[in-house]
Amino acid sequence: MTKAELIDSIAAKADLQKATAERIVNSIFDDIVGALKSGDKVNISGFGTFQVSDRKARVGRNPKTGEAIQIAASRTAKFKAGKGLKDSLN
Repeated sequence: MTKAELIDSIAAKADLQKATAERIVNSIFDDIVGALKSGDKVNISGFGTFQVSDRKARVGRNPKTGEAIQIAASRTAKFKAGKGLKDSLN
């Protein structure tokens, strides 16, 4: 499912105009990103948890040449599925 398909689905289910549904979806995504940027964990009961994970700097290898390269430290978002989501898939 793409973002556009999600917006269409919400608009149809909630009997909203697409523009309104798009603002709602964008607001939710913005709030999740904002919380993660500030270091908070986002827990959506029954769905899952988003949190920021720090990756340390490390040495990697160029697969083509085998040359060692330095990979910088970075932060990434991780998602862990909640019990409700897991149960609905099985």
